[in-house]
Amino acid sequence: MNFNFREIATISMILFAVIDVIGSLPVIIDLQGKHGKIKSEKATVVSGVIMIVFMFIGEQILNLIGIDVSSFAIAGSFIIFFLALEMILGIKFYKEETASTASVVPIAFPLIAGTGTLTTLLSIRAEYKVENIIVAILVNLVFVYIVLRNTYRLEKILGVGGINILRKVFGVILLAIAVKLFRTHAGV
Repeated sequence: MNFNFREIATISMILFAVIDVIGSLPVIIDLQGKHGKIKSEKATVVSGVIMIVFMFIGEQILNLIGIDVSSFAIAGSFIIFFLALEMILGIKFYKEETASTASVVPIAFPLIAGTGTLTTLLSIRAEYKVENIIVAILVNLVFVYIVLRNTYRLEKILGVGGINILRKVFGVILLAIAVKLFRTHAGV
């Protein structure tokens, strides 16, 4: 094992920006309002497993079923697009989930371990050592867990007005991310 602090820090920052759990806070608060307490441990563990497994065998799985990484990213961009529209317009696209499934879909996937995160992991695997990527994933999962665990506190600090503003602002940001993912992988 050859741990490199500089690589770990770089990968952690890249993943932090892509995962953007703070940006997903309005969606998480909204889901929590609809379904009650989100199971933060379950969401964190499931997203971690998804990321680590996908890093090792994701491209092979996609190739096995005849899907290239670009198509996967485009499909994810549609999911992010509809989440963004829900946040901006206040209309509902997702059917009601139970609190246990809401912790997995859409929180663990696609919000935390979404297509942006998974395609990023495939990309950085070519540049960095696997052990450093795994440590960076774990660092990000600790932060994700802290945010998920303290959603009620963050909601109280922000208040209803702050959450509504964050929801609209981050809805537009999510929409931009969806468009960027689509344009990048569709060659538009």
